[in-house]
Amino acid sequence: MNKSSGYSMGITYTIAAYAAWGTLPLYWYLLKELPAIEVFAHRILWSFVFASVILFVIGGWKHCKQILLSGAKTFWMFIAAILISTNWLLFIWAVSSSHVIEASLGYYISPLFSVILGIIFLREKLDLWKNISLLLAIGGVVVIMFQLGGIPWISIVIASSFALYGLVKKLVKVESIASVTLETMFILPIVLFYLFYIGRTGDSSFGHLSLPVTILLIGGGVVTALPLVWFAKGAQQVSLTTLGFLQYINPTLQLLVGVFIFQETFTRTHFMGFSLIWCALLLFSFSQLNLMQRLKAEPIKKVV
Repeated sequence: MNKSSGYSMGITYTIAAYAAWGTLPLYWYLLKELPAIEVFAHRILWSFVFASVILFVIGGWKHCKQILLSGAKTFWMFIAAILISTNWLLFIWAVSSSHVIEASLGYYISPLFSVILGIIFLREKLDLWKNISLLLAIGGVVVIMFQLGGIPWISIVIASSFALYGLVKKLVKVESIASVTLETMFILPIVLFYLFYIGRTGDSSFGHLSLPVTILLIGGGVVTALPLVWFAKGAQQVSLTTLGFLQYINPTLQLLVGVFIFQETFTRTHFMGFSLIWCALLLFSFSQLNLMQRLKAEPIKKVV
Protein backbone atom coordinates (compact mmCIF):
# COMPACT_ATOMS: atom_id res chain seq x y z
CA MET A 1 0.00 0.00 0.00
CA ASN A 2 1.49 3.39 -1.03
CA LYS A 3 1.56 6.45 1.22
CA SER A 4 -1.42 8.15 -0.49
CA SER A 5 -3.73 5.14 -0.27
CA GLY A 6 -2.59 4.49 3.31
CA TYR A 7 -3.50 8.07 4.25
CA SER A 8 -6.90 7.71 2.55
CA MET A 9 -7.59 4.51 4.44
CA GLY A 10 -6.51 6.24 7.65
CA ILE A 11 -8.98 9.07 7.03
CA THR A 12 -11.73 6.53 6.28
CA TYR A 13 -11.10 4.54 9.46
CA THR A 14 -10.93 7.70 11.57
CA ILE A 15 -14.15 9.15 10.18
CA ALA A 16 -15.86 5.78 10.64
CA ALA A 17 -14.80 5.69 14.32
CA TYR A 18 -15.97 9.23 15.07
CA ALA A 19 -19.21 8.75 13.11
CA ALA A 20 -19.91 5.56 15.08
CA TRP A 21 -19.35 7.36 18.38
CA GLY A 22 -21.44 10.31 17.19
CA THR A 23 -24.43 8.13 16.34
CA LEU A 24 -24.20 5.93 19.45
CA PRO A 25 -27.11 7.85 21.08
CA LEU A 26 -29.38 6.22 18.49
CA TYR A 27 -28.19 2.78 19.62
CA TRP A 28 -28.63 3.40 23.36
CA TYR A 29 -31.97 5.09 22.71
CA LEU A 30 -33.31 1.75 21.48
CA LEU A 31 -32.61 0.42 24.99
CA LYS A 32 -34.00 3.42 26.89
CA GLU A 33 -36.79 1.36 28.51
CA LEU A 34 -34.15 -0.60 30.43
CA PRO A 35 -32.37 0.81 33.51
CA ALA A 36 -29.24 2.67 32.40
CA ILE A 37 -27.09 0.79 34.92
CA GLU A 38 -28.23 -2.58 33.52
CA VAL A 39 -27.46 -1.47 29.97
CA PHE A 40 -24.05 -0.28 31.19
CA ALA A 41 -23.41 -3.62 32.93
CA HIS A 42 -24.12 -5.53 29.72
CA ARG A 43 -21.94 -3.10 27.78
CA ILE A 44 -19.02 -3.91 30.08
CA LEU A 45 -19.69 -7.66 29.95
CA TRP A 46 -20.06 -8.00 26.18
CA SER A 47 -17.28 -5.49 25.43
CA PHE A 48 -14.95 -7.71 27.44
CA VAL A 49 -16.14 -10.83 25.61
CA PHE A 50 -15.83 -9.26 22.14
CA ALA A 51 -12.47 -7.61 22.83
CA SER A 52 -11.12 -10.85 24.34
CA VAL A 53 -12.04 -12.74 21.19
CA ILE A 54 -10.23 -10.18 19.03
CA LEU A 55 -7.17 -10.36 21.28
CA PHE A 56 -7.18 -14.16 21.06
CA VAL A 57 -7.34 -14.00 17.25
CA ILE A 58 -4.47 -11.49 16.94
CA GLY A 59 -2.43 -13.05 19.75
CA GLY A 60 -2.58 -9.98 21.97
CA TRP A 61 -3.09 -11.65 25.35
CA LYS A 62 0.69 -11.85 25.80
CA HIS A 63 0.79 -8.05 25.71
CA CYS A 64 -1.96 -7.88 28.36
CA LYS A 65 -0.01 -10.24 30.58
CA GLN A 66 3.07 -8.00 30.36
CA ILE A 67 0.96 -5.01 31.41
CA LEU A 68 -0.52 -6.88 34.38
CA LEU A 69 2.97 -7.86 35.56
CA SER A 70 3.80 -4.16 35.92
CA GLY A 71 2.35 -2.81 39.16
CA ALA A 72 2.39 0.82 37.99
CA LYS A 73 0.72 0.07 34.66
CA THR A 74 -1.90 -2.11 36.34
CA PHE A 75 -2.73 0.71 38.76
CA TRP A 76 -3.13 3.29 36.01
CA MET A 77 -5.17 0.92 33.87
CA PHE A 78 -7.49 0.44 36.86
CA ILE A 79 -7.84 4.23 37.18
CA ALA A 80 -8.57 4.40 33.43
CA ALA A 81 -11.24 1.72 33.90
CA ILE A 82 -12.96 3.78 36.62
CA LEU A 83 -12.87 6.93 34.49
CA ILE A 84 -14.17 5.38 31.25
CA SER A 85 -16.84 3.44 33.17
CA THR A 86 -18.07 6.70 34.71
CA ASN A 87 -18.14 8.24 31.25
CA TRP A 88 -20.03 5.32 29.67
CA LEU A 89 -22.60 5.02 32.46
CA LEU A 90 -23.39 8.73 32.49
CA PHE A 91 -23.61 8.86 28.69
CA ILE A 92 -26.09 5.96 28.58
CA TRP A 93 -28.14 7.61 31.33
CA ALA A 94 -28.04 10.96 29.49
CA VAL A 95 -29.44 9.37 26.33
CA SER A 96 -32.23 7.56 28.16
CA SER A 97 -33.08 10.74 30.09
CA SER A 98 -33.19 13.09 27.06
CA HIS A 99 -29.94 14.91 27.80
CA VAL A 100 -28.10 14.21 24.54
CA ILE A 101 -27.37 17.91 23.93
CA GLU A 102 -25.69 18.19 27.34
CA ALA A 103 -23.71 15.02 26.60
CA SER A 104 -22.55 16.45 23.26
CA LEU A 105 -21.47 19.64 25.05
CA GLY A 106 -19.30 17.45 27.30
CA TYR A 107 -17.45 16.00 24.31
CA TYR A 108 -17.08 19.46 22.76
CA ILE A 109 -15.35 20.89 25.82
CA SER A 110 -13.37 17.74 26.65
CA PRO A 111 -10.34 18.79 24.49
CA LEU A 112 -10.24 22.10 26.36
CA PHE A 113 -10.36 20.24 29.68
CA SER A 114 -7.39 18.27 28.36
CA VAL A 115 -5.54 21.56 27.86
CA ILE A 116 -6.14 22.50 31.51
CA LEU A 117 -4.90 19.08 32.64
CA GLY A 118 -1.83 19.51 30.45
CA ILE A 119 -1.07 22.81 32.19
CA ILE A 120 -1.54 21.32 35.67
CA PHE A 121 0.10 17.90 35.30
CA LEU A 122 2.41 18.15 32.28
CA ARG A 123 3.48 21.80 32.76
CA GLU A 124 2.45 22.67 29.22
CA LYS A 125 2.34 26.37 28.30
CA LEU A 126 -0.38 28.16 26.35
CA ASP A 127 0.06 30.76 23.65
CA LEU A 128 -2.25 33.76 23.25
CA TRP A 129 -4.74 31.96 21.01
CA LYS A 130 -5.13 29.01 23.34
CA ASN A 131 -5.75 31.40 26.25
CA ILE A 132 -8.45 33.15 24.23
CA SER A 133 -9.92 29.73 23.32
CA LEU A 134 -10.21 28.78 26.98
CA LEU A 135 -11.87 32.09 27.88
CA LEU A 136 -14.38 31.71 25.02
CA ALA A 137 -15.19 28.13 26.07
CA ILE A 138 -15.67 29.20 29.69
CA GLY A 139 -17.95 31.97 28.46
CA GLY A 140 -19.98 29.45 26.46
CA VAL A 141 -20.40 27.17 29.47
CA VAL A 142 -21.48 30.14 31.62
CA VAL A 143 -24.12 31.08 29.03
CA ILE A 144 -25.46 27.51 29.01
CA MET A 145 -25.43 27.49 32.81
CA PHE A 146 -27.66 30.56 32.65
CA GLN A 147 -30.04 28.69 30.32
CA LEU A 148 -30.12 25.61 32.57
CA GLY A 149 -30.38 27.62 35.76
CA GLY A 150 -27.51 25.64 37.25
CA ILE A 151 -24.21 23.90 36.57
CA PRO A 152 -24.30 21.58 33.49
CA TRP A 153 -22.96 18.70 35.61
CA ILE A 154 -23.62 16.07 32.94
CA SER A 155 -21.39 17.94 30.48
CA ILE A 156 -18.71 18.63 33.09
CA VAL A 157 -18.51 15.03 34.37
CA ILE A 158 -18.44 13.63 30.81
CA ALA A 159 -15.76 16.15 29.76
CA SER A 160 -13.60 15.75 32.87
CA SER A 161 -13.81 11.95 32.98
CA PHE A 162 -12.89 11.67 29.28
CA ALA A 163 -10.09 14.26 29.57
CA LEU A 164 -8.65 12.51 32.64
CA TYR A 165 -8.95 9.19 30.80
CA GLY A 166 -6.99 10.72 27.93
CA LEU A 167 -4.32 11.95 30.34
CA VAL A 168 -3.92 8.47 31.85
CA LYS A 169 -3.70 6.93 28.36
CA LYS A 170 -1.03 9.50 27.45
CA LEU A 171 1.00 8.54 30.51
CA VAL A 172 0.54 4.79 29.98
CA LYS A 173 0.46 3.88 26.30
CA VAL A 174 -1.48 0.68 25.64
CA GLU A 175 -2.85 -0.54 22.29
CA SER A 176 -6.60 0.19 22.01
CA ILE A 177 -8.06 -3.33 21.94
CA ALA A 178 -5.80 -4.48 24.80
CA SER A 179 -6.81 -1.37 26.70
CA VAL A 180 -10.56 -1.95 26.38
CA THR A 181 -10.07 -5.61 27.35
CA LEU A 182 -8.19 -4.77 30.54
CA GLU A 183 -10.42 -1.83 31.46
CA THR A 184 -13.59 -3.89 31.15
CA MET A 185 -11.89 -6.80 32.94
CA PHE A 186 -11.25 -4.62 36.00
CA ILE A 187 -14.91 -3.58 36.21
CA LEU A 188 -16.22 -7.05 35.28
CA PRO A 189 -16.38 -8.50 38.84
CA ILE A 190 -18.62 -5.61 39.99
CA VAL A 191 -20.77 -5.96 36.88
CA LEU A 192 -21.14 -9.74 37.28
CA PHE A 193 -22.09 -9.33 40.94
CA TYR A 194 -24.72 -6.75 39.97
CA LEU A 195 -26.14 -8.91 37.16
CA PHE A 196 -26.22 -11.96 39.46
CA TYR A 197 -27.96 -9.92 42.17
CA ILE A 198 -30.72 -8.54 39.94
CA GLY A 199 -31.11 -12.01 38.46
CA ARG A 200 -31.71 -13.48 41.92
CA THR A 201 -34.16 -10.70 42.90
CA GLY A 202 -36.11 -11.03 39.65
CA ASP A 203 -35.24 -7.48 38.52
CA SER A 204 -33.12 -8.56 35.57
CA SER A 205 -34.44 -7.71 32.12
CA PHE A 206 -32.10 -10.15 30.39
CA GLY A 207 -33.86 -13.40 29.55
CA HIS A 208 -37.25 -11.68 29.61
CA LEU A 209 -36.69 -9.50 26.56
CA SER A 210 -37.59 -9.89 22.93
CA LEU A 211 -34.89 -11.38 20.69
CA PRO A 212 -34.09 -8.02 18.96
CA VAL A 213 -33.56 -6.24 22.32
CA THR A 214 -31.43 -9.12 23.60
CA ILE A 215 -29.29 -8.88 20.46
CA LEU A 216 -28.96 -5.12 21.00
CA LEU A 217 -27.73 -5.67 24.56
CA ILE A 218 -25.12 -8.19 23.44
CA GLY A 219 -24.25 -6.00 20.46
CA GLY A 220 -23.24 -3.24 22.88
CA GLY A 221 -19.88 -4.99 23.08
CA VAL A 222 -19.41 -4.77 19.33
CA VAL A 223 -20.38 -1.08 19.05
CA THR A 224 -17.95 -0.32 21.88
CA ALA A 225 -14.90 -2.26 20.71
CA LEU A 226 -15.15 -1.92 16.93
CA PRO A 227 -14.82 1.91 16.73
CA LEU A 228 -11.75 1.63 18.97
CA VAL A 229 -10.17 -0.75 16.45
CA TRP A 230 -11.05 1.63 13.59
CA PHE A 231 -9.64 4.58 15.51
CA ALA A 232 -6.40 2.72 16.26
CA LYS A 233 -5.98 1.88 12.55
CA GLY A 234 -6.76 5.45 11.51
CA ALA A 235 -4.44 7.04 14.06
CA GLN A 236 -1.52 5.07 12.60
CA GLN A 237 -1.98 6.70 9.18
CA VAL A 238 -3.08 10.32 9.76
CA SER A 239 -1.44 13.24 11.53
CA LEU A 240 -2.30 14.40 15.03
CA THR A 241 -3.60 17.68 13.57
CA THR A 242 -6.02 15.80 11.30
CA LEU A 243 -7.21 13.73 14.25
CA GLY A 244 -7.77 16.97 16.16
CA PHE A 245 -10.02 18.39 13.46
CA LEU A 246 -11.94 15.17 12.84
CA GLN A 247 -12.68 14.55 16.53
CA TYR A 248 -15.47 17.15 16.44
CA ILE A 249 -17.47 14.88 14.14
CA ASN A 250 -18.48 12.96 17.27
CA PRO A 251 -20.12 15.72 19.38
CA THR A 252 -21.52 17.44 16.26
CA LEU A 253 -23.39 14.29 15.26
CA GLN A 254 -24.56 13.84 18.85
CA LEU A 255 -25.86 17.41 18.88
CA LEU A 256 -27.69 16.93 15.57
CA VAL A 257 -29.21 13.67 16.82
CA GLY A 258 -30.38 15.37 20.01
CA VAL A 259 -31.95 18.35 18.23
CA PHE A 260 -33.39 16.85 15.04
CA ILE A 261 -34.13 13.22 15.94
CA PHE A 262 -34.83 13.29 19.68
CA GLN A 263 -36.40 16.77 19.43
CA GLU A 264 -34.62 18.06 22.53
CA THR A 265 -34.99 21.76 23.28
CA PHE A 266 -32.31 23.94 21.67
CA THR A 267 -32.95 27.57 22.52
CA ARG A 268 -31.35 30.81 21.35
CA THR A 269 -29.33 30.82 24.57
CA HIS A 270 -28.10 27.30 23.77
CA PHE A 271 -27.06 28.57 20.33
CA MET A 272 -25.15 31.51 21.85
CA GLY A 273 -23.34 29.22 24.29
CA PHE A 274 -22.46 26.61 21.67
CA SER A 275 -21.36 29.38 19.26
CA LEU A 276 -18.80 30.60 21.79
CA ILE A 277 -17.56 27.03 22.24
CA TRP A 278 -17.39 26.46 18.47
CA CYS A 279 -15.32 29.66 18.10
CA ALA A 280 -13.07 28.46 20.93
CA LEU A 281 -12.55 25.12 19.20
CA LEU A 282 -11.76 26.77 15.87
CA LEU A 283 -9.15 29.03 17.49
CA PHE A 284 -7.74 26.09 19.43
CA SER A 285 -7.55 23.88 16.32
CA PHE A 286 -5.87 26.56 14.21
CA SER A 287 -3.37 27.30 16.99
CA GLN A 288 -2.54 23.58 17.00
CA LEU A 289 -2.17 23.65 13.21
CA ASN A 290 0.21 26.62 13.39
CA LEU A 291 2.23 24.86 16.08
CA MET A 292 2.56 21.73 13.94
CA GLN A 293 3.64 23.82 10.92
CA ARG A 294 6.29 25.63 13.00
CA LEU A 295 7.64 22.33 14.32
CA LYS A 296 7.91 20.98 10.77
CA ALA A 297 9.63 24.16 9.60
CA GLU A 298 12.29 24.07 12.35
CA PRO A 299 15.48 22.27 11.34
CA ILE A 300 16.33 19.19 13.34
CA LYS A 301 19.38 19.83 15.49
CA LYS A 302 21.94 17.10 15.64
CA VAL A 303 23.29 16.09 18.99
CA VAL A 304 27.08 16.23 18.92
